[in-house]
Amino acid sequence: MKKFEGMLFCTDLDGTLFSSDTSVSRQNLDAIEYFKSEGGLFTFITGRAPITATQVYNIVKPNAPYGCFNGAGIYDQKENKYIWNIPLPSGAVELVREVDKRLPEIGIQVNTDKGVYFCKDNHAMEIFRDITGVPNIYCDYENINEPVIKFIFAHTDKAQMDELVKLLHSHKRADEFDFIRSERIIYEILPKGASKGNALCKMAELLNIDIRKTIAVGDYDNDVSMIKAAGAGFAVSNAVDAVKEVADFITVSNNESAIAAIVDGLDKGMYI
Repeated sequence: MKKFEGMLFCTDLDGTLFSSDTSVSRQNLDAIEYFKSEGGLFTFITGRAPITATQVYNIVKPNAPYGCFNGAGIYDQKENKYIWNIPLPSGAVELVREVDKRLPEIGIQVNTDKGVYFCKDNHAMEIFRDITGVPNIYCDYENINEPVIKFIFAHTDKAQMDELVKLLHSHKRADEFDFIRSERIIYEILPKGASKGNALCKMAELLNIDIRKTIAVGDYDNDVSMIKAAGAGFAVSNAVDAVKEVADFITVSNNESAIAAIVDGLDKGMYI
């Protein structure tokens, strides 16, 4: 039996696998290959849509499907299809209309099962495109003809984002959805029950992996559920306090090849 057989390792991307310059270190890539060569399943769970995750997939070369949309979907890149996802109920548009009306400076983006579209642009959305490389394709949120997975709102001003959060959570239909902050400037409406933690559990079920043999690492609020669900949950040292508080272990920062550090510990019989 190989050393990591029966283990599933799921990482966040930005702020975790990626260094601050958005590169993936040679040490991390070598550690991933070693983990896979010893029988382990390695993948990522991200807020990104498959259309924006393809480049990452080609660099990291996971040997398992990956989680997308902050846990609202699991995608098999080899087969170019979802093996599981949760669509967003149409009633979410009511919340989007309210934001558009009362906070007109907030950027609005929609993620469908096929694409990423920009409904209202601003500087925060420009930053998003710079990081992900997604093209600036316009679509009116009232005229979407594809299954919607999530809505994204963005602004660089904290006061605007605080007002956004209050507005969404006070809406009469707020209990029908889940919400997550995936970056300082980004807030999302997700289908009820969608989270990175639930995606990790679903992935383990589909791959026949004991949840106690799962490893997860992240840095931000949207990673909390994944780290809590994993058999061994890690926070990188640059993580926000909410992540560190639920983590079983705190490892080195994203700029110090955190994945390699964790794999080295697993190789020495630590953690699991």
